[in-house]
Amino acid sequence: MKQGARLLVGTAVIAAVLSLASSCTQCPEFHTPTDGVAPGATPLELSIPPFFPPMDIPAHNPLTEEGVELGRLLFWEKTLSQDSTMSCGSCHLPERSFAEPTAFSTGVTGEVGSRNAMAIVNVGWARNYFWDGRAPTLEDQAREPVPHPGEMNLAWEVAEQRIAANPLYPPLMMDAFGSEQVSEDRIVMAIAQFMRTMVSAKSRFDQWRKGEIELTDEEFLGYELFNREGGDPEVVVGGEFGADCFHCHSEAGLQFSDYLAHNNGLDSVFSDMGVGAVTLSSLDNGRFKTPTLRNVELTGPYMHDGRFETLEEVVDHYNAGGLPSETIDPFMKYTTGGLMLPDVHKAALVAFLKTLTDPSFGENPNFSDPHE
Repeated sequence: MKQGARLLVGTAVIAAVLSLASSCTQCPEFHTPTDGVAPGATPLELSIPPFFPPMDIPAHNPLTEEGVELGRLLFWEKTLSQDSTMSCGSCHLPERSFAEPTAFSTGVTGEVGSRNAMAIVNVGWARNYFWDGRAPTLEDQAREPVPHPGEMNLAWEVAEQRIAANPLYPPLMMDAFGSEQVSEDRIVMAIAQFMRTMVSAKSRFDQWRKGEIELTDEEFLGYELFNREGGDPEVVVGGEFGADCFHCHSEAGLQFSDYLAHNNGLDSVFSDMGVGAVTLSSLDNGRFKTPTLRNVELTGPYMHDGRFETLEEVVDHYNAGGLPSETIDPFMKYTTGGLMLPDVHKAALVAFLKTLTDPSFGENPNFSDPHE
């Protein structure tokens, strides 16, 4: 039977789960920018890939050609850092699907962070940004790295002055927002516009979904395992059951993430409380946002602390079942000795994950550094 005839339509995101924002009692202060687009700005009609849902673009910050151009320049603008050596692109490298090859980022002061830089890929479909979901919008996410002492370490007042003093930017502010005024809000709005255009949808998986290619037998087996329930190894042994990936990395929407927070059994005792540090609720300790699996072959090391170097190590972790704690996700198999997938099934699962790689994404000239 042809693989296309057996194609799963997708899986539903777990119902009745409250969003992080609804439970957050100690979240940072965020606000909706009040600046609007310039009357003469050119609307940018983003091409939505086949099978993708519409992108939820905020009414106060619609995509315009002028805003996206400005945002691209600001994404790569090093004067937004204390010593003018670091931009957003310094920790989000194109060849790594706009992630980073090290476990932790190093800021301009030499301070090493405590979390891995998340990949910037299809973020226009995401929600609740950062590993702990503390930023409810992409604009809020773009606002934080500039003044963060462990990252770019530059007060927004100084950042505004530097951008305003650069003759390149005031005219672009005019084109995008209707006046030459430079503000924190306008900077983050432009960067958010640019990041929403960073769409990846040219992987082997996407080609398969469109009927352009066939997956190999190993890749398709991995796909089936990905979307199949895990079994109880005390009852059935030998890999007859699946890998249970789809519960958190849902194929629905084709981003391979439910964008919710889970404790996937990395630790029994937490050195990083994750969402719990934001909500101050013990029920959230050790929970972190589910990252997208798109381009996952390129975005290692893996997990919030970069503890796993390879996809094989990640699969081994889930296969072992994880470490128990009070908040561990009920889909983890720590109570039954793990998934107990045989080596051939683990290899198939990795083969499928690699079909999500889109080599053209990081090579897209529209996302490259325009200052070079």
